[in-house]
Amino acid sequence: MATAYPFAALLLFLWVVADTLMLSLIARSAGKPAWSAVLGVLAGASVTVWLGSPSAMRDALFETPVLVVTMAAVALGHVAWATARARQVVGRKGTDRKERWVSAASGLFPPALVRLAVAEMTVIHMALFRWGGPADIPAYARAFAYHRHLTPMCATLLILSAIEIAVYHLLVGHWSRTATLVMFVLSDVGFVYLVGLIKSFRFRPVLLTPEGVRVRAGFLIDQLVPLDAIVAIEGGFTGEDVRDPATLNAALLAWPNIMLRLDSPLHRRSLLKKRRPFVRVAFRLDDPEPFIRLLAWRLGHRSS
Repeated sequence: MATAYPFAALLLFLWVVADTLMLSLIARSAGKPAWSAVLGVLAGASVTVWLGSPSAMRDALFETPVLVVTMAAVALGHVAWATARARQVVGRKGTDRKERWVSAASGLFPPALVRLAVAEMTVIHMALFRWGGPADIPAYARAFAYHRHLTPMCATLLILSAIEIAVYHLLVGHWSRTATLVMFVLSDVGFVYLVGLIKSFRFRPVLLTPEGVRVRAGFLIDQLVPLDAIVAIEGGFTGEDVRDPATLNAALLAWPNIMLRLDSPLHRRSLLKKRRPFVRVAFRLDDPEPFIRLLAWRLGHRSS
């Protein structure tokens, strides 16, 4: 159809892409979408159609100057607005520099894509360039480690991963040079990610802050539980509570030794999609007693 009726196929493709992106925006928005978000959707649809159209449809696009100018104006308008907003956000004082740059980039590119790119760069940086130094602990927080009980299992995973990489290269290399190169890239990237994840367990401990408990499990989990939401601290609990879908289980490769019960459901932080809320948080610390005593003291001080 694109070859026989290129202009009609072009308009249909543009309508389908714009309609799909707009419906997705409306579904994500709590109310009426902002005009800037609508402009970004139309700009994204224009770029998608220009890059994804077959040659016949692209020729039909270039033969229609009005359509070309309209799509280019929409894309340039979005870039101009996002650039102006990015300058304001980057120049804003009183917020974290990384958060300012992420917010500025989210005005130009899809926020989920920006968050994914930031997460990727953070893992790679920690895996390749961060080999020592203190953990990521704010000045107002108290840190509690959970990485020591994971060290033997993490070392075993690294050794098994290295053996697997060597076996893949030896076996696949006798069959196909191309497949060997592909497996080399995939396995080595996976090894780097595994190193970054294991190192993040030490650099990102669980934090007790004035706002609440920041439950972390490396790069995998980072959830703030406000003090006002905690109604009980438990050191003994059943397996049904841990396996319940309403429990956020942040203990990795081990059984949790602390559970926080909440008075109301909290929504989980997720990189790309929404997850169901939770009413309990379970995690494991290397030394849970100081954490329980300090948290119990803060909860009692709060109630008084």
